[in-house]
Amino acid sequence: MKNTVELKDVCKSLGSKEVFRDLNLAIPAGVITAIVGESGSGKTTLLSLINGVGFADSGSTYVFGEPVTSENLLQTQRRIGYAVQGAGLFPHLTAEENISIVARSIGMNSDFIKKRVRVLLELVHLDQELLKNFPHALSGGQQQRVGLCRAMMLNPSLILLDEPFSSLDPITRKALHSEIIELQKATSVTIVIVTHDISEAMKLSQWIVVLKGGALIQADSPENITNQPANQYVNDLLEAMS
Repeated sequence: MKNTVELKDVCKSLGSKEVFRDLNLAIPAGVITAIVGESGSGKTTLLSLINGVGFADSGSTYVFGEPVTSENLLQTQRRIGYAVQGAGLFPHLTAEENISIVARSIGMNSDFIKKRVRVLLELVHLDQELLKNFPHALSGGQQQRVGLCRAMMLNPSLILLDEPFSSLDPITRKALHSEIIELQKATSVTIVIVTHDISEAMKLSQWIVVLKGGALIQADSPENITNQPANQYVNDLLEAMS
C-alpha cells in the first residue's frame, strides 16, 4: 500500500511537555484516515508536523515521499489543504474571497479561479448566491463548507481536517459526513480527519489511527480495530461508541 505520509522515529516536545517519542506512523494514500484519541494525545500536533507548521525535534516527517524541510516547505504546503473546527474563516472577507484567498495570493488566473470556485460549490452542495455573504451571515454548516472549498481550492493531493464537525448540530454533521465521503470518492484525494469521536471515525474512514499520550496504540482498518482491539483503551473507545 502506497503512503502519502510517513513519520519515522519522530520526537516532538511543546515547551516542557513531550508530545511524541520515537513515533513511527504511516498514512495510506487515496483513502480517508481518522486520527482518534483523547485530548492531549497529540492529534493536532500530528497535523502540524504533516503541514510543516512545526518541525520534529528529531526524526523525519515525509509527505508525498519527500522529507518536510524548510527548503521545500512552501512547495509541500501548496499540495495540502487544511480545514479546522469552526472553519477559521476571515470575518472581513466574503465567502468567495475566503475560498480564493490563497489562489489569488499566488497570482492564479481570475477566470480559472471563478471556474474552480463553481466546481467546488457543486462538490459541497453550496448555493452560489452565498458567495457574496460574509461569514457572520452564514450558518455553521455553510461556514464549514466554505472552509472545505478553501482547503480544496488548489486541488491538493492531501486534505487535513482538524475536528471540522464537532461544533455542528447532528443533522448538519450527518450531511457533511456524506459530502466528505462523496468528495473523496470523486477525487481520490487522501484525507486525514482528526476526531475524538470513534463512531465518526468508523463511519468516515477506511483507516484509523489511535493515539494515547503521544503513543501510537493501533493503526488498522475499522473492521480489524472492531474485531481485534489492540488493548483495553481501544476496547473502551469502542464501548463508548455503543
